[in-house]
Amino acid sequence: MAAKKIHLNLVFIGHVDHGKSTTVGRLLYDSGNVDEQTMKKLKEKAQELGKGGFEFAFVMDNLKEERERGVTIDLSHKKFQTEKFDFTIIDAPGHKDFIKNMITGAAQADAAVLIVAASDSVMAQTKEHVFLSRTLGVGQMIIGINKMDAVGHDKAKFEKVKEDVSNLLKSVGFKVDKITFVPLASLHGENVVKKSDKMPWYTGPTLLEAINNLNAPDRPTNLPLRMPIQDVYNITGIGVVPVGRIECGIMKVNQKVVAVPGREGKAVHGEVKTIEMHHEQMQQAEPGDNIGISVRGFNKKDIARGDVIGPVENYPTVASEFTAQIVVLNHPTVITVGYTPVFHIHTAQVACQVVAIQKKLNPATGEVLQENPDFIKNGDAAIVTIKPIQPLCIEKQKEIPQLARFAIRDSGATVAAGMCIDLVKKQM
Repeated sequence: MAAKKIHLNLVFIGHVDHGKSTTVGRLLYDSGNVDEQTMKKLKEKAQELGKGGFEFAFVMDNLKEERERGVTIDLSHKKFQTEKFDFTIIDAPGHKDFIKNMITGAAQADAAVLIVAASDSVMAQTKEHVFLSRTLGVGQMIIGINKMDAVGHDKAKFEKVKEDVSNLLKSVGFKVDKITFVPLASLHGENVVKKSDKMPWYTGPTLLEAINNLNAPDRPTNLPLRMPIQDVYNITGIGVVPVGRIECGIMKVNQKVVAVPGREGKAVHGEVKTIEMHHEQMQQAEPGDNIGISVRGFNKKDIARGDVIGPVENYPTVASEFTAQIVVLNHPTVITVGYTPVFHIHTAQVACQVVAIQKKLNPATGEVLQENPDFIKNGDAAIVTIKPIQPLCIEKQKEIPQLARFAIRDSGATVAAGMCIDLVKKQM
């Protein structure tokens, strides 16, 4: 039995039509993770729909509607292996209506590949995705400058786009010297898995090599167990099966656990009977593992998506109020006290009210620009006090960062993103 490879969640982000899905398809196909037969079928399907050349994108876009429209709608998860890692690839939609899925994607990702078309350079969503990745704590990033064939494989063009993207990354606090920029022509498979002979000026790694060079994420096994529930199934003969991803800590069979806040606003106690990942039984699960568990003591009506499972000796924190550092990305007017949008945090979606705006900050440096401002608007960073309308599980950034980050949405758009820096505990 070979040593278990390190598991990494990799999210592909970037503006719509810059070639994310095509890049992912190429990567999977050229590295042998998708077979010839499947590719042939997709190619025929693409031609049939009058979308020749879209077959690589179809590898990920497996929803019928997406194939017909040629856009990525939901997150698709694909397994993928390199010498060093076992990846789950998350292809996040660039399309603005689908940004809420992008948020769930980025919040789960250990690393991101940002695809920027050489012919367009930095666009609106390139900015939004970079910003969100930063606020949601994606630690590592690779930049693929795609569609080099559309600019004649020109080195000067690559350098110009690289400079534009570097400035954007620096403005939100990424360390650019640690980031690899790869020139790509994904449709033709140039520099994705195979080195391109059309760009002799580029001597760096291919995209596959760059991905394999990522650092193994710090797996917070020493923190208390936290598993946000994604779904709850009722399986005949087994009972109630919560499904989710372990964010931190370790879960073991026979462990006594608790789910909060629970449907009735009270903690639900249980004991882990089995843990299963990809249809295999396990004795324990660690951070990054997507698992299903059967728990004695949990009833279907007691728990739901958005609840968090933790050890009985260290309940996940339910906040009656919390202080957050946020960045306003895209609000139609201004945010004032009394504003009540929906907060997306781990798997929960809860309406929360802004009860105070304490400070306005410089988003790049964090210095205080104004105390108690009347309002905040696009581009502003701020420290705010938030009151959840229903019980909400959230942790402090400095204690359990995995459960501190959130996005704020209102009428179909992401208006802000941020993290919890302090809180008032609700007694459970």
